Amino acid sequence: MRILIVEDNKDIVANIYEYFEPLGYTVDSASNGLSGLSLAIENSYDVIILDIMLPRLDGVQLCQRLRQELMLNTPIIMLTAKDTVEDKVTGLKNGADDYLIKPFSLVELEARLYALSRRVSHNYTKQLLTLGPLEFDPQTLALTREEKALQLKPLGYKILAILMKDSPKVFSRKELEYQLWGDSPPDSDALRTHIHTMRQVIDKPFSSPMIKTVQGIGYCMVTPK
Repeated sequence: MRILIVEDNKDIVANIYEYFEPLGYTVDSASNGLSGLSLAIENSYDVIILDIMLPRLDGVQLCQRLRQELMLNTPIIMLTAKDTVEDKVTGLKNGADDYLIKPFSLVELEARLYALSRRVSHNYTKQLLTLGPLEFDPQTLALTREEKALQLKPLGYKILAILMKDSPKVFSRKELEYQLWGDSPPDSDALRTHIHTMRQVIDKPFSSPMIKTVQGIGYCMVTPK
């Protein structure tokens, strides 16, 4: 199981590493909300542990963006010192799956993470995105065109999900960059590079392109003619 912990308390993060890594878990961590968002964009996780009180982007805002903008179905457990009913409701309404109050038992945290991952695997409803001959499963990252299996880099899958979900909507460069990197996009022309790489996989081997550049505006995906 691969876990992402977004927490600014170094002692808590250290305890989680010390407990989970010897058990065979892979743990990544971020100390602020924007760094957590970047890791969630770049990698695939089985469970995300998310503190509410975070610098730069708080846990509730991060949870919203993971669910609404990136369309992640990854189970999220809120880990926080806030223990009022209102705080719990706020977290759950904004996309969290579970809530654990600090201080907490690492044994209980492991049990809750296991239960969440098991619930997803048992109750998983396939959310297949289809556009003409292109099929993409955002949950498993299975991608095919004309029944030929394709593979993208992690960020390419996220761009693809955004473009396919609302096809043939044209997304401006700024809109895509915000959904991918928030208020801290890379200085280089990273989006153009990722789109080019996607085209090499999705369009180049086939007769008709599906990724379209709208000059002066941005990008969209269309059904091939």
